[in-house]
Amino acid sequence: MKRILVIEDNSDVRENLAEILTLSGYEAITAENGKVGAAKAQAELPDLILCDIMMPELDGYGVLHILSRQASTTDIPFIFLTAKAEKEDFRRGMSLGADDYITKPFDDVVLLQTIENRLKKSERLRVASEQSSGSLDRFIDEARAMEAIKHLSEIARCGTTRKKTLCSAKENTRVGFTL
Repeated sequence: MKRILVIEDNSDVRENLAEILTLSGYEAITAENGKVGAAKAQAELPDLILCDIMMPELDGYGVLHILSRQASTTDIPFIFLTAKAEKEDFRRGMSLGADDYITKPFDDVVLLQTIENRLKKSERLRVASEQSSGSLDRFIDEARAMEAIKHLSEIARCGTTRKKTLCSAKENTRVGFTL
C-alpha cells in the first residue's frame, strides 16, 4: 500500500484529503503544518507528499526546500495543493522542484489521477535507476577482474612443478605444460 503524506494546516481539508486517500487504497499520513510535515517526511519516507503552501511555522516552499536537500527525501514526488493560483507562485514551486501543482478547490478525480501519474512516474524512474546501477556495478566488477588478471600476469614468476613449467609474462615466454 502506497503511503501519502498530507501537509495541510486546515483541519477540514486535511481530514477530507486523508479520507479520500484512504478510500482510494492509500495509507494517509497527516501533518498540521510545514515543520511537523518535514519531520514526518524524514521519519516516515512516504511514497508521495501533498503539501499546502501557506502554513504557519514553515510554508510549503520551505518544506520542499528542506526535503529536496536530504538524500532520503529528495526523490519523493511532491505535489503542491494550494489556493494560490498565480503564475508566479506556480513557477516558484516548480523551480524549487515540485512535481505538480493542484489548486483548491480541487476535483477528487483530478487529484487521484495526478497522484497515480506521479507514483507511476516515480516507480519507472526507480526501476530505471536500479537497472543502470546494476549495469554500473557489473562494469566495475569486470574492470576489477581485468585489473586483477593484469596484476597476476605481471607478478608471475617462472617455476617448475612436477608436470608443468610456469614463466612470467615479463620474460616473454609462454606457459608450457608437459604430459
